[in-house]
Order: sequence, then structure tokens, then C-alpha cells
Amino acid sequence: MVILAVAVTVAVWPRGSEPTAQPPPGPDLTAARSAAALSPCPTGAGIPSLADAHAECLADGARVVAGNVFGGRPVLVNVWATWCMPCRDELPLLAEYAAGPGAVEVVGLAVQSPDKDALDLLAALGVRFPNLLDRDGQVQRGLRVPDALPASYLVAADGTATLITQPRLFRSVDDVRSAVDHHVGGGR
Repeated sequence: MVILAVAVTVAVWPRGSEPTAQPPPGPDLTAARSAAALSPCPTGAGIPSLADAHAECLADGARVVAGNVFGGRPVLVNVWATWCMPCRDELPLLAEYAAGPGAVEVVGLAVQSPDKDALDLLAALGVRFPNLLDRDGQVQRGLRVPDALPASYLVAADGTATLITQPRLFRSVDDVRSAVDHHVGGGR
């Protein structure tokens, strides 16, 4: 019995000379990133409630602090997912708004979606504004995103994030502009 216990202990005892297991590398997203042609993720002063929330910048794969991407200036944050049909309708409207005069900066936040699928969808829709991927839900929890998507927030220069409820779903560029104007006055 003692010999068996010693044999099991020797068999499972960690050895310093063995390499540590590394997770398998993810897919090569170079082509998908190039096709999406997203703007780089901006940096700002930061939102204290998101100071520990990390996300991936879809433009280059860099790990960023979400609060630094959203803070320091008015930013319209749109939370979306690849499986969300209303999100697919709303993203091009947000892109059109973002390209227009007087628009506040727009940043997308993909949730519950694989990175390649998110990049492919953005490329197919012609959406080029900066986008983050919230792999582990840190940002989603920090913003207190409702269960129904899409969800948009206006983040003020002081870092205060307000869920836009009127309208809850943007159906036109005028809807986006009106919501932003309501929250920041005049779009700036």
C-alpha cells in the first residue's frame, strides 16, 4: 500500500523542467482586421467605474482599459452583438451619424460575440468607427447593460454614462442626433 501511495505521488508531483501549458493561439485575424479597416481606439481621461474593465480594441487587438477609451470627452457608446438583428440595422446609422458634421465620437462595444465574427460584420456593414470587444463581460457589467440589445450610452466628459432610453432603438440618423443633442446639447 505504501509503495502504491509513493508511486502515485511521484507520478503527479509537478516537475520544474516541464514547460507550462500555454493556451492554443487564437485565429489569425490580420485579414479580418484589414477588411474591417476600423479607426484606432481613442484614449481619454477615464471613467472611474470602468477603471478596472479591460477590453480588446478590434482595430489592432490591443488590450485597453475601457474607461480610458470612453472618458474625457462626450462619447456615444453603442453596445451590440453579432447575433442581434436590431444591432445590424442600427450600426450603419451610427456610422453615418459619426461621419457627419458636429457628431460626438462614437465607439462600439461588441459583447457575447467572437472577434472574427464581429470584425466580419463590421466590414460587411461598412462600419469604421472604433470598436471594442468585451470578451469577459467586464465592461458590460460596469455599464450595467440591460438584457436587450442594442443599448447606447452617452458618456459625458466627466465620465458619467447615461443609458439612452428615448429612443431605445435608433431607426434613423435623426434619432441618433436628437438623442445626443438631448444629452449634451448641440452635439458637443
